[in-house]
Amino acid sequence: MSGEEHQRFRPHPWHGLKPGTQPPDLLCAFIEITPFDLVKYEVDKASGFLRVDRPQRSSSTPPTLYGFIPRTLCGARVAKVAGLRRGDDDPLDVCVLSERPIARAEVLLDVRVVGGLLMDDGGEADDKIVAVLKDDAIWSEARDLQDLPARLVERLQHYFMTYKMRPGEQSTVKVHRLYGVEHARTVVRAAIEDYAEAYPGRAG
Repeated sequence: MSGEEHQRFRPHPWHGLKPGTQPPDLLCAFIEITPFDLVKYEVDKASGFLRVDRPQRSSSTPPTLYGFIPRTLCGARVAKVAGLRRGDDDPLDVCVLSERPIARAEVLLDVRVVGGLLMDDGGEADDKIVAVLKDDAIWSEARDLQDLPARLVERLQHYFMTYKMRPGEQSTVKVHRLYGVEHARTVVRAAIEDYAEAYPGRAG
């Protein structure tokens, strides 16, 4: 079976799914790792299946569900919004809050954007959009990052500042600032436009 025939049955999670029902507010999130994972999984760009990227380098695990938004790309527009020289050329990452534990990856979630983190990974823009599960019994009331508990946002920030650290080495990751829903919408729009330019036959 060729790759083209396979796509009829299993869409590629990055290229074969839409970014959401009402972007930049209501998005689709493809989940790669959960707060229960001690191994970092990442979508394989060629096949669309999850592969093991690396064991988590510390005892900390992601405070939320973590994945990406389909048909987005951190390219030149996202970098410009961030004030950095370039994007990391990966899909736009998303952290999703859910009141009920979701303990499995490779699931699709309908989410509402509330804010984000401007992350600089070695000079490359690697924004982390923060979202809540749509219609969640607890978190769906949030409309902006400031509606979330400060300690939870602090955990997110700490996780991303340390998740790539190696013993005895300085981290190459910086979280320059946190931002609210309006700026998050700008980042999402930029990532959708970056994807459309890079993959003109697949956008839409």
